Amino acid sequence: MTMQNRRKFLKKTAAAATAGIVLPNYTFGIIHSKSEKEIVGHGAFKYTVDKEWGVQDPSKIPVNDCHEMVLDTQGRIFMTTTGADNNNIIIYDKSGKVLSSWGTEFPGAHGLSIAGEGSDQFLFITDPDSHQVHKTTLDGKIMMTLNRPREVEGYTSDDQFLPTETAIMPNGDFYVADGYGKNYIIHYNAKGEYLNHFGGSGTEDGQFNCCHGITLDTRDASNTTLLITSRASQEFKRFSLDGKHLETISLPGCSICRPVIHGENIYFAVIVTKTWDSWDGMIAVLDKNNKVISLPGGSSPEYLNGKLTAPLFDGKTFRNPHDVLVDNDENLYVPQWASGKTYPIKLNRI
Repeated sequence: MTMQNRRKFLKKTAAAATAGIVLPNYTFGIIHSKSEKEIVGHGAFKYTVDKEWGVQDPSKIPVNDCHEMVLDTQGRIFMTTTGADNNNIIIYDKSGKVLSSWGTEFPGAHGLSIAGEGSDQFLFITDPDSHQVHKTTLDGKIMMTLNRPREVEGYTSDDQFLPTETAIMPNGDFYVADGYGKNYIIHYNAKGEYLNHFGGSGTEDGQFNCCHGITLDTRDASNTTLLITSRASQEFKRFSLDGKHLETISLPGCSICRPVIHGENIYFAVIVTKTWDSWDGMIAVLDKNNKVISLPGGSSPEYLNGKLTAPLFDGKTFRNPHDVLVDNDENLYVPQWASGKTYPIKLNRI
């Protein structure tokens, strides 16, 4: 989906959602009910749905489009949300209580990555609206800001750089995915100095059709690779760390945001299956052989002649899920984009 079409959809759904949402009477902080929880998912990966997990008083803790979530070593959950009039980073505990929020410098706050240990942990925030990538401390101090890489000849103006995600190496080197821009993957050292790049827009093996998400796949300890989304083509592409294409994983019907590795599995949000004109989407869980084994919020995964059958949205669980965070108990936390300013949902592993 282009940035222009995304903005049109945002305006359309914001008006509809605002008219349709009835908020409960707020007392303070989180609102919970005792209603029976819906069960979603398949096989060994089933969950109860808690749509009230992160609900807050919007006059105190407003959100717009919620994009991504990460977990720090203290067990705190950080989330990006867009907007020029609210804090763009919200910090939850695992109960859904907001601990703090900060940052108004990232109006298009999108990708969120975390690395480091203890007091040395840091964040990378990508902002396609400001055409920048920021490295920050966990309490919001900006440590580094990157603009469009002038070493890459494919860019002729700053506004062509629309970064959506980062992946961070153990030595501090990192990769930036320009998913809404020129579809390059740009490799930097820990100081933010350009090293190299690969990719670009296209349908060849080494190119991308919206490289929206990127992560390090460390499941094979002897061979770390990059797993990168080609969202508009509904596939992942695997690359070596020096940018050589290794394989393409086709996932028909799944417009994938970013891959999240947990244990031997890959998790990701399917933001849309068929149309951008209404709420849609689900979560997918893949096994170590890249086979879909559960689709919380969607139909049971099916394969025909070795090819995934395009899944169907269940019509009720999600509103354009944009990411998934997996905690140590294998519960899932799901922020949602263009959802009528809803707060993130929690799926409790059964």
